[in-house]
Amino acid sequence: MTAELHRLSNGLTVAVEPMPGMETAAAGLYIDSGSRSETAAKTGLAHMVEHMVFKGAGKRDAKAIAEDIEDVGGSLNAWTARDHTVFHARIMPADMALSIDMIADLVRAPWFDAAELEREKQVVLAELGESRDTPDDIVFDHLHAAAFADSALGRPVLGNEDSINGLMVDDLKAWIAHEYRPSNLVLAAAGKVDPVAFLKLAEARFGDLAPGTAPEVNTAAFTGGRTTDQRDLDQIHLAFAHRGTSFTSDDIHPLSLFAAITGGGMASRLFQQVREQRGLAYSIYSWLQPFRDTGLFGVYCAANDEQAHEAYDLAREVLHRTAEDLSDAELARAKAQGRAGLLMGLESVASRCDHLARQIQIHGRIVPPTELVTASEAVTVAQCRAAAQAMLSTPQAFATVGAMA
Repeated sequence: MTAELHRLSNGLTVAVEPMPGMETAAAGLYIDSGSRSETAAKTGLAHMVEHMVFKGAGKRDAKAIAEDIEDVGGSLNAWTARDHTVFHARIMPADMALSIDMIADLVRAPWFDAAELEREKQVVLAELGESRDTPDDIVFDHLHAAAFADSALGRPVLGNEDSINGLMVDDLKAWIAHEYRPSNLVLAAAGKVDPVAFLKLAEARFGDLAPGTAPEVNTAAFTGGRTTDQRDLDQIHLAFAHRGTSFTSDDIHPLSLFAAITGGGMASRLFQQVREQRGLAYSIYSWLQPFRDTGLFGVYCAANDEQAHEAYDLAREVLHRTAEDLSDAELARAKAQGRAGLLMGLESVASRCDHLARQIQIHGRIVPPTELVTASEAVTVAQCRAAAQAMLSTPQAFATVGAMA
């Protein structure tokens, strides 16, 4: 069966993909808004809203929210990213109506109690502290800050102490009113699901939302720069990046393949040359992070302080050399990795639901996995080299955690 796309009269998008042979289902509400839509003074607001809706919504308090979904063996979760927010459920098919009712309550009828907000601030501050105590986590926030200086895309999703402590109940309410408009929402489901019944659920729980134009998203420009977090650690955690590409750029597939060739697995050049041949690092990899208007192509490495500079220099050398001489065999391997990774991942109902919704948010339509595979397969060595060389000619962002000598 093929995926179906519908739009309610108020602009909310509904997508459903039945998966024959599956015995479970996943559903999620995807909001095309995340931390990059915040102001500097309110950084961390999107994430705080995601936390606070679980403290009570509709007819359920926090305990009832947990118990009602777990009583039927399901799970209800949420996450906030820089460019989107998700409320997601895994359930048995018979409990789809319950999951949609609960998700609708979270975003439409949260309690937002002032005393509860003060308590939850301490939870988020603890989460922030945990992130800062994790070098291979916080280095990526530092990298974004260097890459997108003075823009929302460069600020951390969690916020900071001042912004978190300054949030008020009215801020939470205003965020939902402004960002959670029907035209900014995708309600998706995948697995053992009846498309007709799901559409009726969507209409019943979201059809009466007042229509409204999707809010504009803050723009961002890759600036490049450097941040250093000096600490006494056994290892230096370093990351560097160049301007990558947006989701819809022609370079998305060539640069994705270049990331796989340089640092996408054990056969990649970075792994083989930096770790296996020279023993300069335990962890090293490259990645591509696209956004709607820009992106990052980055490398992460963890090395001891005596070898960090050598590892960094070699990693940069590998990138530039690969952009000049990557081979047909390497490109074929990267294509096989990408094809297998995509198709294997989509065997899960949760990942299929996520893929379905995110492709709609990015492209405004359902993009079949076969279309993505075909586009990747069409990339030539010359295109991959050209995209990589153009990327490497842009300014660099650089971040370290640890006292790099």
